[in-house]
Amino acid sequence: MDPIFKIAGLAMTAQSQRLNAVASNLANAESTVSSTGEPYRAKQVVFSTVPVDGPAAQGVRVTGVVEDASPLKRVFDPKHPAADESGYLTLPNVNVVDEMVNMISASRSFQTSVELMNTAKQLALKTLSIGQ
Repeated sequence: MDPIFKIAGLAMTAQSQRLNAVASNLANAESTVSSTGEPYRAKQVVFSTVPVDGPAAQGVRVTGVVEDASPLKRVFDPKHPAADESGYLTLPNVNVVDEMVNMISASRSFQTSVELMNTAKQLALKTLSIGQ
């Protein structure tokens, strides 16, 4: 039973980090400047597998959080104070619809891992009660 709890725990940790990246992306979707002075770039979480109790069982972990390489959005808004001399405003490369889909996917994956842990716990308790 221990590998089941480890796999579910790793998945919950990974999906939690994915949700944090989504939250950061959504919070900065309309920001004109990030903390570095440049326009914000969307963050993407990179996953990889990790063996759990031998090669037969695999879990997931976050190997890194990378910046999305897609181009930044340019919008013509000459009245905006952050517009360049041509009147264009550079906005983050965050696609709000994609981020919302990513958030739903991550939260459902997290929920599935919680349900897996609860089911495994119930099975273990049922097994113990049979032996009494």
